[in-house]
Amino acid sequence: MSPIDPVRLEVIRNALVAAAEEMSITIWRTSRSTVVREILDFSTAVFDAQGLNIAQSARIPVHLNSMSDCLKTILEQYIPLESWNEGDVIVTNDPYAGGQHLPDIQTFRPVFVDGERVGIVGTLCHHVDVGGGAAGSYYAAATEIFHEGIRIPPLRLVDKGTLNTGVFEMLLYNVRQPDETRGDLNAQIAALGIGARAVARIAKKYGSANLSAAMSAILDGSERMMRAAIAALPDGTASFVETVDDDGQSDTPIRLEITITKTGDTIALDFAGSSPQVRGPVNNTPAMTCSAVYYALLAALGSDIPANSGCYRPVSVNLPKGSVVNAQFPAPVVGRMVVNHRIATCVFGALAQIAPERIPAAYYAISYVYAVSLVQPNAKRQVYFDIEVGGWGGHAGGDGASALSCGLHNNTNAPIEMVEAKYPVVFTRYGLLPDTGGAGTHRGGLGLVREFRLEAAEGSLSTNFERFRFPPYGIKGGEPGSLSSTTVTHADGTTESLNSKVSGIPLSAGDLVTIKTSGGGGYGDPKGRDRAKLAEDLAEGLVTPEAARTLYGAPELAAAAATVKTCGSKAPARAKTGVAA
Repeated sequence: MSPIDPVRLEVIRNALVAAAEEMSITIWRTSRSTVVREILDFSTAVFDAQGLNIAQSARIPVHLNSMSDCLKTILEQYIPLESWNEGDVIVTNDPYAGGQHLPDIQTFRPVFVDGERVGIVGTLCHHVDVGGGAAGSYYAAATEIFHEGIRIPPLRLVDKGTLNTGVFEMLLYNVRQPDETRGDLNAQIAALGIGARAVARIAKKYGSANLSAAMSAILDGSERMMRAAIAALPDGTASFVETVDDDGQSDTPIRLEITITKTGDTIALDFAGSSPQVRGPVNNTPAMTCSAVYYALLAALGSDIPANSGCYRPVSVNLPKGSVVNAQFPAPVVGRMVVNHRIATCVFGALAQIAPERIPAAYYAISYVYAVSLVQPNAKRQVYFDIEVGGWGGHAGGDGASALSCGLHNNTNAPIEMVEAKYPVVFTRYGLLPDTGGAGTHRGGLGLVREFRLEAAEGSLSTNFERFRFPPYGIKGGEPGSLSSTTVTHADGTTESLNSKVSGIPLSAGDLVTIKTSGGGGYGDPKGRDRAKLAEDLAEGLVTPEAARTLYGAPELAAAAATVKTCGSKAPARAKTGVAA
């Protein structure tokens, strides 16, 4: 077959991206839980007939960069492609079958036109609870995956268009909020139908052979662009070490070590020297680790490269077996984002030595996941689940963004009015925290405070946090960002400081939970900061007079700052970044 016309190729590529976005909108509009509907913790993608990622929605890189690995594992080890039928839906959440963690349930459906398989569509949703030892399934005391909830091997949830009601109901029997899980799973199934029809329309309009040729060309095009971006970097080797606080069960820090070797149009990443897999639930499997690696490389090399499986071809990754970046069954993994984010900052730290003008200082680098377990007077269980964010690092072009969710997890905030309407909590503070961004010529973005009071008679708190001991690093003389913290102020006035990763901390009516997140690292010598910008920071309350005097070396501005706007008051909660002054 002759090469496909480049104009038609681009039309088909965008049509496939549109199909992925149609699936995304379907899940958003039909899901039931706040974690999917408000936080947008889900992803959708289109794959070719062999299972390679071709097009994806603008959702979550840590999901999207791993869905092909999951699909590949299913095809090679569980359900061969030739046995997939029209109308089938395959489901799994098994991290050891290429998945992420148990709350992330993936579904796939083949697309047939005139009896010929022309593609596969897929969805991934983070479900608010899948059982296990803690509400929200983030069980800090887990020592094996069996403690973390129900584990679904790859199987047919829908067989030739008929729902397997036995499997469906079995899943619902094992979760704390079955109504929301039912709604979110139905949203995934519905989205697959929308995606399958969209891909089939493309195949019918342009011909199945042309679609197949276009898919191959799309992969090849992204590979060429990725190789060109790598080739533009200087050849060389660089190493970097990041340190994670702990696994939640000991005080032992976790070491992440990477060596990057860039040669021509290829790049190799070696994680030799990283810590062995740990007892607590922060381990990563290869699919998780490679997902963070691909995100970091794509973020650093250029946003104009269409993200798909073709981008991965020039990249090789060595992951020592049995390490925290290549954990072996049955290691627990539910809190994998603790390490996953830091894999990204480790890659960034090494790349900063090769291409310093491209790389910012470290961002907050943790999905601040927390869950509150509640029992209503009618004995109905509720799980208030949320994810917070922090500040981004300063960079060569300017300051880091404050309290911005982007990059690896790309979630939005849950508006506090919606949370208060649904759950027995009242927010007392939500806003930016002064001085949390690392000082620099370009300041790090600020972290935030989110504080709420429990209105129910009782509840319990579980968290999967980080950055309590090791702050986001600065670059080129910039100061590190701030540390995080969690405190509970009990109704009797006593205060309790929590560790970063806890499960089932008892709460009573009137208890106040205060979560403070990290700011990003600074870029460049703080004393080189433009004085007009520093004066503006003081006027806005982003930097305090004390910091202006001691960190930025500007006593005259500190003295002149007669009044400072206070950050951290209760906010207009509809701000999509979760930020309020």
